[in-house]
Amino acid sequence: MALKASQLKVGDTHSERVVENLSRTQIVQYAGASGDYNPLHSDEVYTTQAAGYKSVFAHGMLSMGLTGKMLTNWVGDARLKKFGVRFTNQVWPGDTLDAKATVAAIREENGEHLVDLTITTTNQDGKEVVSGTAIARVDP
Repeated sequence: MALKASQLKVGDTHSERVVENLSRTQIVQYAGASGDYNPLHSDEVYTTQAAGYKSVFAHGMLSMGLTGKMLTNWVGDARLKKFGVRFTNQVWPGDTLDAKATVAAIREENGEHLVDLTITTTNQDGKEVVSGTAIARVDP
């Protein structure tokens, strides 16, 4: 069911757990799907010994994709007009991520009803890993 501008108000939120206990397998599967084979995401020895990180970590775009899943689950398919994020912290194997969208504005532009959203995704410790904005088309 599509969102309706008449049923939304500024400050409304939607949140969703987008991954629980992110596995190394999921990170490697994303590398295969995206074609991003940077060893920081899959080679433990390289990542810890050569690069100095505590472990391999998820691709930023994997975190964005999981956040986008929450958005499309809420606003509906083919409703997202714009979606942009900043990667604010790394996502590690074992992390659980919760994504939240908050209505920042409801408006009409060129005959379309739109909702402006602010987005945050946090890990199990409440640490923000993704922040951003989105614009979605809604029904009147």
